Amino acid sequence: MDDKKVTKKDLKKKLSDIQYHVTQENGTEHPFTGEYWDHKEEGIYVDIISGEPLFSSRDKYDSGCGWPSFTRPINRKQIKGKADFSHNMHRIEVRSKEGDSHLGHVFNDGPIKEGGLRYCINSAALRFISKDELEDEGYGEYKKLFE
Repeated sequence: MDDKKVTKKDLKKKLSDIQYHVTQENGTEHPFTGEYWDHKEEGIYVDIISGEPLFSSRDKYDSGCGWPSFTRPINRKQIKGKADFSHNMHRIEVRSKEGDSHLGHVFNDGPIKEGGLRYCINSAALRFISKDELEDEGYGEYKKLFE
């Protein structure tokens, strides 16, 4: 992320309506509609705003929920959890550390053998970088995830 603070006005210009709604207004895209819910290509998913690396395709799985689901982030330090009591539920909201983007929620109904967590993430909060483009996009250090 740049040293200068990105304003909401700048973000409104840069992001699509759904990207802004999800990341800035804690919105949720409709299930089975996001760009990455059934995406299978190898690579990493980064924050649409800050570019910080968040999830790897190696940890992505089909949970049947209609949103991209991951068993773990690439680096837990890049993810912030926050109690969410909206919609008469208690959930843990997932936000990116640097971008402070709303990403989705984490649940404890993921694959047990992988730690039991399901990071249920909105496609609109993510940008995908294929493993073949990692070097060119400045994420070369993450190539090791796919060796």
